[in-house]
Amino acid sequence: MKSFFKKIKDGFKRTQEVVSDGIQAALQRSPKIDEDLYDEIEAILLRGDVGPATTDYLLTELRARVKRDKLEDSSELSDAMRAIMEDILTQGRAAGDPLSGPESPRVVMVVGVNGVGKTTSLAKLARRVQEDGRTPVIAAADTYRAAASEQLEIWANRLGVHLVKSQHGADPGAVAFDGVQAGKARNANVVFVDTAGRLQTQAGLMAELTKIHRVCGKAMEGAPHEVLLVLDATIGQNAISQARLFSESVPVTGILLAKLDGTSKGGVVLAISHELGIPVRYAGVGEKADDLVDFDPKLFAEGLVPKAE
Repeated sequence: MKSFFKKIKDGFKRTQEVVSDGIQAALQRSPKIDEDLYDEIEAILLRGDVGPATTDYLLTELRARVKRDKLEDSSELSDAMRAIMEDILTQGRAAGDPLSGPESPRVVMVVGVNGVGKTTSLAKLARRVQEDGRTPVIAAADTYRAAASEQLEIWANRLGVHLVKSQHGADPGAVAFDGVQAGKARNANVVFVDTAGRLQTQAGLMAELTKIHRVCGKAMEGAPHEVLLVLDATIGQNAISQARLFSESVPVTGILLAKLDGTSKGGVVLAISHELGIPVRYAGVGEKADDLVDFDPKLFAEGLVPKAE
């Protein structure tokens, strides 16, 4: 499996070209810390889809650190910016692996809209569990689209994972319940509950999410133990809207950011962490089952802001 650091170097180039290279060039052009430099940094962050609210917060914190630490040379800004970004990315971040815990099995709901790479991401998570020598079970609770179960079945067969499914149009809650029960019966370590790839504006389908969450709790006390929201990194600020509205229906505990390697809008990670306080836990960096890496706040911050040369 490729490390996150290698992906920062090899697969994060589009965001780096906008943010990292832009900041580096700005600092080299302006050795003095002044309003023009702050304005240029602001423009660069906005182009990288950090978003206006988080960009304003970053600059406010940066100005405060410049004043507090009596910084005068622009080359000293890199360390300060990286530290602020890392602080943002670590807020609300619990220690440990979301896929591990004392529960047996650990129940993980996977939510997100159509087209974000949810099915592939779920398969990657199942593969991660297998790589740790543990047993996953998948519940195909997206019964609205026949293709959803078919795609999951292909992945399940490829990985050798037990799949719990039902016919098209069946009650998603019932499938989720059966999935948790199957996980118990098979002594599985993790049960992944897939859900319909709904638009966050579809109130009926969002209500179904709440129902599935409740049914998981009936099947096993305390379940689901994690709710992972899959977001497409390429959509930038629209991801904020999706995350906010999904969080109104179910308690989202973490983000899996898909397609991070193919976007210039990777700065949205900062906005998600700052505005919503939901930690990004994983990054999807390719189409293969093992193309999933743990999100590392420190390395991500280092990828966004270069060290002064």
